[in-house]
Amino acid sequence: MTETSRVLVVDDVIENLNLLTAILEREGMEVVGAPSAEVALKLVERLPLDLAILDVNMPGIDGLHLCKLLAARGSMRMPIIFVSGREDADTVVAAFDAGAVDYLTKPIQEREVVARVTAHLRLSRLQRELEQHNRALEDTNHRLQEQIERRERAEAELRTADERLSSISAAEAERWGLAEFVGAAPAWQATCEEVRRLHAFARTNVLIRGESGSGKELVARAIHYGGARAGQPFIAVNCSAIPAELAESTLFGHVRGAFTGATSDRKGCFEQAHRGTLFLDEIADLPLPLQAKLLRTLEDGLLTPVGATHERRVDVRVLCATHADLDARTASGAFRQDLFFRLAQYAVHVPPLRERREDIPVLAMHFLRVFAAEMKLRPPPIEPDALEVLVDYPFPGNVRELRNIAERALIVSGGAPIHRRHFALPEPRMAPMRIALTEIVDGTRGSQPASPDSFNVEQVKSQLIDRALEASQGNVSAAARLLGVHRSWLYRRR
Repeated sequence: MTETSRVLVVDDVIENLNLLTAILEREGMEVVGAPSAEVALKLVERLPLDLAILDVNMPGIDGLHLCKLLAARGSMRMPIIFVSGREDADTVVAAFDAGAVDYLTKPIQEREVVARVTAHLRLSRLQRELEQHNRALEDTNHRLQEQIERRERAEAELRTADERLSSISAAEAERWGLAEFVGAAPAWQATCEEVRRLHAFARTNVLIRGESGSGKELVARAIHYGGARAGQPFIAVNCSAIPAELAESTLFGHVRGAFTGATSDRKGCFEQAHRGTLFLDEIADLPLPLQAKLLRTLEDGLLTPVGATHERRVDVRVLCATHADLDARTASGAFRQDLFFRLAQYAVHVPPLRERREDIPVLAMHFLRVFAAEMKLRPPPIEPDALEVLVDYPFPGNVRELRNIAERALIVSGGAPIHRRHFALPEPRMAPMRIALTEIVDGTRGSQPASPDSFNVEQVKSQLIDRALEASQGNVSAAARLLGVHRSWLYRRR
């Protein structure tokens, strides 16, 4: 035996008890002897046993009754062999009915005892090992079943999330798609056509130019949600709003301990936008030292978070926007030329609102409908006097300013028809204009008075028109009011 087995021997005849003990101990087994069933029951409570040999005929509690008591106490997992001088069939059957695994007859034969005890110990050990193995298999199967159930739940949740994301993406695509682009001005329609063209080119980086408030982010979202990346993230970052010391971490992420306060790993905007689109607004304000790292990521799709030692690969389409003169910044060295060319693989111009004045009434009504729905009001009409002053206003803040003006007008009017008094429009700066016109007419512009020979009516008219347009920031209607003429005359003179 590879390990010492403990055997219980119960016999009221001391000679038989000693004989069995001697035989088994010679085989290296540990023998626990008991002269009666009562003693045996006490030993069973205190000691773990591997096998029991019970005499059938004993005074008091006999072997058959003891076997049943052991079964009732849960001790029948150990094999039990009966020993008896009786060999009649009834006794043998009763022994096996009581739970015995074997039956020996007296006089005891040493080789037979050793062979049978050894065989049953081996079978018992194999049975225990098999049971342990089965329990281990059951535990493994249980864990596998739990993993399968968790995976099925995760897949179900993923499907639900995908369906929700698909629904969200569809809603976002509807919200930010070209169908929501308001305006029929040729300049605006040209921009829409550029956006449609870019839907088929999901890897092309795009530079979106335009004044502040003209709708550059709207164009960026329309490019993303109308193309193949629509179901993936759209991450927008305003480069001018990122503190310089956090710019690299914001874009490329960092690992724990990279700097003071970095208590955990953090994904940057590039990794958040993986397989989707990253919109970098006000790209001209990106710090020069960071431009080289951005260029590297754009060229090979690799980035290294702050404090990390290994590169990570990302698949990101970059859309960027600026209202600054990026060409001038590139020429002055404030912006890298190679980065400019990488970002401006395709350029889209978003026209200012003053170049699409015919869209102002349509946009104003669109915003009034949007805000009226939020305020649970009926969209009010815009009276002609209000519409005229709205169209004549130069809108230096472009569409964003018009949106704010429309919202305020709806609040002030309370849902009633919109009049010009409901618009909070800054007054044009007319005083400098009047002085300039006086200088031109009087011939006093400059350090020396103009001589009579220098007067030329057409030249003075052109100067007046130029000055009026300059003072009204290009607003033809406002310039016409300053000059006291109809704007149709001014259009013909331009």
